Amino acid sequence: MSQRAMDWVMAVVGSIVSFALSWPFWRDFEYWAESETMWIVYFVVGFGFAVYVFYVFIACLRTLFQHAAIEQSDAIKAARDRAGEP
Repeated sequence: MSQRAMDWVMAVVGSIVSFALSWPFWRDFEYWAESETMWIVYFVVGFGFAVYVFYVFIACLRTLFQHAAIEQSDAIKAARDRAGEP
């Protein structure tokens, strides 16, 4: 599986977990909207936003780790150069 597909899968799974945690059942149905249609629209749009936010977060996190790895390898090279190793 490609990295991009794995990111999407993780984003969807994270959104499903978030969706399950926000379900009104956990709050004794205190927050049910008056209109069932609006409630469905709320969850569909929210789920779409959640997938997007998780995907962007995962991509940014991967970029941060890549930058940290590059910085660490540059520091190791600089330390070897100062020590006189070939």
